Amino acid sequence: MNSHLRTLVPCVLRFQASNVLFSSTRTSSACPLACPATLRSHTTNVKTRSYLQYLKRKIKAPPTPPYSHVCQVGDPVLRSKAAAVDPGAIRGPEVQQVIKTLVMVMRKLQCVGLSAPQIGVPLQIIALEYPDRMLEESSPASIEARGLVSVPLKIFVNPQLRVLNGQTVTFQEACESISGYSASVPRYISVEVSGLNEKAEPVTWQASGWPARILQHEMDHLRGVLYIDHMDSKSFINVNWEQYNEWQ
Repeated sequence: MNSHLRTLVPCVLRFQASNVLFSSTRTSSACPLACPATLRSHTTNVKTRSYLQYLKRKIKAPPTPPYSHVCQVGDPVLRSKAAAVDPGAIRGPEVQQVIKTLVMVMRKLQCVGLSAPQIGVPLQIIALEYPDRMLEESSPASIEARGLVSVPLKIFVNPQLRVLNGQTVTFQEACESISGYSASVPRYISVEVSGLNEKAEPVTWQASGWPARILQHEMDHLRGVLYIDHMDSKSFINVNWEQYNEWQ
């Protein structure tokens, strides 16, 4: 999980950033555009934050995977290829804990799909669920256009995806690992997934419409692929852009 690297790298970066800022305060006086007071203040803030984080880590150890939060874009785990799970280990406590945490985080955030890499575990495990409650909150027009249907909780370990209908449809899509943004992404209309469930039993499921989109999105995570790799870049938006204008 590179937990040691994740702990050391931020410390190194903070130390380097602090040194750069400190050097700037000593040499910037010759430049009429520089503001030494601002730079010193920034440097102090960086040092204060670093020290507070250091104290926090001394009191409480940093979390380790599986996380109870979702990793954000920039975390190397989101760009690595997930490893297959030994079928004999699926019913074991470690894999079961990953599955339990995956479902817990998915439901806490009220999202409809999540992959193990998103909670810091580079294993081929995905979870999907589209509760009746979410369906009831959708308009009839949205249900028809997107092909929304309720889906009970499904767990797939070492899933394999097969395209059943090569036609694609484009809709706006978001991801908990790119929090606050969305974009238009084309996805196949119909797919089939096969793999093992949480009991290590072979399972196969055919999905179309929105469930097919969820499946393709989560399967991408297992290959280190994010929706921004497929998106129409001009459709990429901050979902709160209107609120930002209103708050100013």
